[in-house]
Amino acid sequence: MYDDVIGFYNQSNIREKSNDHVLFSIVLKACCELRDVDEGRKVHCQIVKVGIFDSFMFTSLVDVYAKCGEIECSRKVFDEIPDRNVVSWTSMIVGYVQNDCAKEGLMLFNRMREELVDSNQFTLGTLVTACAKLGYLHQGKWFYGYVIKSGIELNSHLMTTIMDMYIKCGDIRHARFIFDEANMIDLVSWTAMIVGYAHRGYPNEALKLFTDKKWVDILPNVVTIASVLSACAQSGDLNCGKSIHSLVVKLCLEKSTVINALIDMYAKCGMITEAHYIFEAVSDRNVIAWNSIVSGYSQNGLAYKSLELFNQMKLESVVDAISVVLGFSACGSVGDLQLGSSLHAFSIKEGFLSSNIYVGTALLNFYAKCGDAESARFVFDNMREKNTVTWSAMISGCGMQGDSIGSLTLFNDMLKEKIIPNEVIFTTILTACSHTGMVGEGGKYFNSMFKDYNFIPSMKHYACMVDLLARAGRLEEAWDFIQNMPVEPDVSLFGAFLHGCELYSRFDLGEMAIQRMLECHPDEACYFVLISNLYASDGRWSQVNQVREMMKQKGLSKSPGCSYTDTDMNNVNFSFSRAASLG
Repeated sequence: MYDDVIGFYNQSNIREKSNDHVLFSIVLKACCELRDVDEGRKVHCQIVKVGIFDSFMFTSLVDVYAKCGEIECSRKVFDEIPDRNVVSWTSMIVGYVQNDCAKEGLMLFNRMREELVDSNQFTLGTLVTACAKLGYLHQGKWFYGYVIKSGIELNSHLMTTIMDMYIKCGDIRHARFIFDEANMIDLVSWTAMIVGYAHRGYPNEALKLFTDKKWVDILPNVVTIASVLSACAQSGDLNCGKSIHSLVVKLCLEKSTVINALIDMYAKCGMITEAHYIFEAVSDRNVIAWNSIVSGYSQNGLAYKSLELFNQMKLESVVDAISVVLGFSACGSVGDLQLGSSLHAFSIKEGFLSSNIYVGTALLNFYAKCGDAESARFVFDNMREKNTVTWSAMISGCGMQGDSIGSLTLFNDMLKEKIIPNEVIFTTILTACSHTGMVGEGGKYFNSMFKDYNFIPSMKHYACMVDLLARAGRLEEAWDFIQNMPVEPDVSLFGAFLHGCELYSRFDLGEMAIQRMLECHPDEACYFVLISNLYASDGRWSQVNQVREMMKQKGLSKSPGCSYTDTDMNNVNFSFSRAASLG
């Protein structure tokens, strides 16, 4: 249709003679929709030629140039508008935000206020979006307050935009507060909140919101379902995922986005056969579907099958940067240096290595896992861009090779580059300190986590500190540390402490830990396994038998490898009233 508009306008007898405002606006709308900047420039020339200089026409030109990515041209036209109104200002701000110039959009708003032009819903919605893109929570809160203070109607679109800003800035609690306070919830706002929970790592909250009977009259769309399936995958809730699958069929929502989410959900829940069945049933498989199944096989310990599918992807020419990352991950899992080196050459040939930081990071991680520290360091040193994940991979790589000093040196180099460490890096550094007996350094880094970087230590960090103290024989300090922790210690932490008790024959402290474990975790097998191992290390076989007898009486059985990892998961049962209501 828009092509026909342009064709009609280009007829010589109309184009040369026309000075009709309505016709120009229609043609400019067509240029916007078609992203046809060349035709837009021709119309611009004709407008100037016939002497039209009103704000409406120039605002349309601002929109055309912005939609076509010509933001500088858009700004030049904006600056020529004689009497700019709220629509003109909003069009330019929208142009900046849509062209990834969010800061410029916020700066232009300040000029708009200086010229005493009042904002409307569209202006403020765009400015809140700019804050979301930049992660400017403080400014976003200011705009929310401005909306309330100005008496602007908080319609569904604006409310959802504000919620999205809070979510993307990490304040999920405030987003939910706005959601709960809203007068009317529709599909868009309901879905936005579910998406927020799923993307920010709160899968159970996403599922609770989805299954809440309060919203049973709202039918989910493709975006809702894909996010709920992601939540099922994150929480490992297979029963929930199967119920959603049934709902997908019932609502005829078997679109590519949902199919890909189903593949991912079944794979992450350990049902790789079902995931592959869904994959094979797709006639027009895109790269996301391929990546989902390749990733699924790797996650289920079937790296060779993952590599087989990756090679099939290469033959069908559906490989992207994520595919290459998955390929390196699979090669690293099986330690296949030759195959990974071949993929290294492929990534150079196809331009993935030079254009994508994640491919470079995956490559150095692959070499580190295969024990080729020299190649890993070569890749690291030759990367033009490095982010926190890259530094983390290299620091962890040194740790894998037992080069704790190298890890600490890299960490200090990273700080000099003004790169902010993440929680994974702190885990690696604390482990390095533990293995080298650097108790003072480890304590300094642990304190730096929350004092300098505002991290809340995870159980892994607490376990690293206990391990650090226990390995160094400072078991009384380790026990005091456990006693004063703000969270309940888990099996990995007790395992680190009891290991120290075994090393230094401090069974008196071990007994104290046993008492604490029995009080807090009387029905969890992993803790009984730790107790049994401690008694066995001291040759106290009668007590080992007593522990085993207690486990039998409680109906507990030892799971393979449960001594140092907590295998107990919080499985939440969800009643799918929504599915039932559609029956």
